[in-house]
Amino acid sequence: MNYLVSIITPTFNDIKYIEDTYKSICSQQYKNWEWVITDDFSSDGTFELLEEISKKDSRISLFRNHVNLGAAVSRNNSIKFSKGRFIAFLDADDLWEKGKLEKQIEFMVSNNIALSYSDYSVIDDDGKELSIIRQVPNYVTYDLLLRENIIGCLTAVYDVEKVGKVYMPPIRKRQDFGLWLNILRDVNKAYKCEGVLAKYRLRSKSVSSNKFVLLRYNFELFYKYERMPAYKASYYVLSNMWRKIKRITE
Repeated sequence: MNYLVSIITPTFNDIKYIEDTYKSICSQQYKNWEWVITDDFSSDGTFELLEEISKKDSRISLFRNHVNLGAAVSRNNSIKFSKGRFIAFLDADDLWEKGKLEKQIEFMVSNNIALSYSDYSVIDDDGKELSIIRQVPNYVTYDLLLRENIIGCLTAVYDVEKVGKVYMPPIRKRQDFGLWLNILRDVNKAYKCEGVLAKYRLRSKSVSSNKFVLLRYNFELFYKYERMPAYKASYYVLSNMWRKIKRITE
């Protein structure tokens, strides 16, 4: 089993984290990968550092937006230029466990799976473990996912051979949620690969660190891109809110 995996990463002012992210990719037991990065007009030296790293590693394909366009555009650009059968996602501040790709690709091929994900742990801005494990259900359908996005972007992998190249809706936030929904319109279920396979960095100043702020982006996704009437979009926003509150209070 030696299928090429394309690792999709958007970067924007991530110089503090990007070398550790690169090291977590290089530590993978699965070696047939390419890293396709689109920098979103960083101003802190991230792009220049990646240029130096890419000169030493031919597995890296590096692109740059000429203005800041957001993560969706950046990820979509990387997907466009990817060459792998499998598309995997890793943001510039997150990390993978070393067995992540090997275990997940074997799981998908052996079980004929189009989209998979896993549990993940949480670290703080400095990389310290927070003793939080995000445990997710064994499978999810389109209807179930509408109620709560349980797929962590840093854990997701999809098979291009089964679903083609699927892109994210061009919105500033929740674009990954939109991609999973797009795939699940055509695929009955996505499945969890067992194990805690990644580390999500909880950054105190990021929008995504406040899950409730993201609810308005959920409404935009449901209303504008899933083309739901406002009452139905509001229902699913409330469903997402209730599940997040429930998880926090458990």
